[in-house]
Amino acid sequence: MFPDHDNQSSAAAAAPAPDSEPTQTQSSTPEQVNSAPASAPESPAPESVPAVADAHAPDGAQEHAPAAAPPAPAESQAVAAPSSADAEATAAAEEAAGSEEMSKLMEQYDEQHEAASQNEIIEVKVVAYTEHGVVVDLGGKTEGLIPAAEFSETDIPRPEPNSTIEVQRTGEHKDGFTILSYQKVLRRRTWEKIEAAYKVKETITGKVVDRIKGGLVVDIGVRAFLPGSQFDLRPSQNLDDLTGTELQVRVTKLNRRRGNVVVSRRAILEEELHAKRAQLMETLTEGQVVHGHVKNVTEYGAFVDLGGIDGLLHLTDLSWGRVKHPSDVVKPEQELDVIILKFDKEKQRVSLGLKQLMPDPWVNAAEKYPAGGKVKGKVVGVVDYGVFVELEQGIEGLVHVTEMSWSKKAQHPSKVAKVGEEVDVVVLDIKPSDRRVSLGIKQALPDPWLLVADKYPVGTIVTGKIRNIAEFGAFVEIEEGFDGLVHVGDVSWTERIKNPHEVFKKGEPVTAKVLKIDPENRRVSLGIKQVNDIWGEWFKQHKVGQIVKGKVSRIATFGAFVELGENIEALCHNTEIEERKRRDEGHSPMHRTSTGPLKSAGPLEPGKEYDFKIIKISPETRRIGLSYRAAAKQIERKEIEQYRSTSTSKSSSTATIGDALKSKLSAR
Repeated sequence: MFPDHDNQSSAAAAAPAPDSEPTQTQSSTPEQVNSAPASAPESPAPESVPAVADAHAPDGAQEHAPAAAPPAPAESQAVAAPSSADAEATAAAEEAAGSEEMSKLMEQYDEQHEAASQNEIIEVKVVAYTEHGVVVDLGGKTEGLIPAAEFSETDIPRPEPNSTIEVQRTGEHKDGFTILSYQKVLRRRTWEKIEAAYKVKETITGKVVDRIKGGLVVDIGVRAFLPGSQFDLRPSQNLDDLTGTELQVRVTKLNRRRGNVVVSRRAILEEELHAKRAQLMETLTEGQVVHGHVKNVTEYGAFVDLGGIDGLLHLTDLSWGRVKHPSDVVKPEQELDVIILKFDKEKQRVSLGLKQLMPDPWVNAAEKYPAGGKVKGKVVGVVDYGVFVELEQGIEGLVHVTEMSWSKKAQHPSKVAKVGEEVDVVVLDIKPSDRRVSLGIKQALPDPWLLVADKYPVGTIVTGKIRNIAEFGAFVEIEEGFDGLVHVGDVSWTERIKNPHEVFKKGEPVTAKVLKIDPENRRVSLGIKQVNDIWGEWFKQHKVGQIVKGKVSRIATFGAFVELGENIEALCHNTEIEERKRRDEGHSPMHRTSTGPLKSAGPLEPGKEYDFKIIKISPETRRIGLSYRAAAKQIERKEIEQYRSTSTSKSSSTATIGDALKSKLSAR
């Protein structure tokens, strides 16, 4: 039994009887003493009783003692007797309670000890195999049995004879054997190993045993789940062929109570990748040629694995030539050498180049494709403003839409050239520094303008349609791409055209004469009035110095206009009408006395015919200059000569010029 001081709590828990009173052995306060039962008879106490009471009272109790007299000795003994009995009963109750509590503690100890002995792992020696299982030696001339079901229902192999193994008691006995569990120990040791690997993030080997939705089941001693996203660094589409494959994995989640284990292969690969990347980062430099394999291909380029770090091989750095899609140059998993163009160690970004490992075709492009040279090329692109022609891989030139055809009619480039078609082009301009070359398709073809110019030389009568009307004339399309201009001054010999829109209509056919061809500026001058060229015929039949007859059509302040033929008009200036002396006398028509049309120019009057001398002819400007006074003098001289030749027989040799003039005047 536990000592009393060990059972204070039990004793305190036991309540005293209602009628029990404190004994003499218990210390009592004055209040307790005063709380004696009211039924006790009151009698004077002997003198000795107060001494006993004083001996047991605390210090100063006498000062606080009540004025009532203490009980008599007989009464004190009567009170003390039942108090002693109550104390014994209390002690007995305390002893009984302590014994009961001890029994409970012993039972709990036995249960815990028995449970602990059942969970305890012990080492035993295999002694025999029976149909019931494996017999082992427990020592002390006792034997245990591992049931055969632990081996037949699982894939756990039976231990070898005479080998030492670990087992666990089950608490069962059968046929004189203590039933043991070999499987529980193995499972326990497996869980301990998995927990240890989980805590230190140790890599363990497992075997894929099943393919389930979302991932794989891996046997690492227990069935663990490997999510599909944790199998590789990149999502793997096909996991069906991995059953039976051994994998290196790492435990990422563990719940032993529920038996749940989640493993990851990706965590190991990421660690290896980080280690490789850190090592590689220390060796990479710009301009370095490295070997890698294409990881994946995108619309804008390809990512190349350099052995721990990925670099971007941009679309523009794949080839010197045009690349429609990166897959046209590189394929996934393809191995290749690339050069590091740019390396950002902090951001771990690497820009790669493939074309930089090949010679730049633009270095000698100016010598290979000089301006004016004719070469063959391949159309690689068609846009609204022209076509791109590849001269060689890496060198492309633009043929602008204006350089594609000699025709002035606007056509879309797709109607002139097609992608993949080979064409002859002429290099118009090349700038290797800007990596640009301007090309022309029409320059490689015969110039139809020059052919048409040879076809329609100056003086040819042509027929065409009015293509456009301007303020200064109209453009006539003779052939496709060959236009001529009819100036307003070449429309009529007599009329002065101010607004060409009043004379021409777009699309109207006209007949004109080729007046001038300017090959350098690709211009043709046409004339409508020159088709009926009465001036040309007149110029062929007349020359300077010839006397012609003309009718004065109108008088101007500067002279008289003379009609020499139908629609042929010449000018006789004032200086060629009269002598200067007579003009100075005030008879010149320059001195006008009234407004309105002039009625005469000296001796010349409108509507009358006179003789004039041609003093100037300009076929280009269609101008003729006349002189009235020169004609008069020439006629006079001619008449005098005729008079001299004919009057020899009629007059004496003494006749003078004055006589001849008088004779002429009298004849008039």
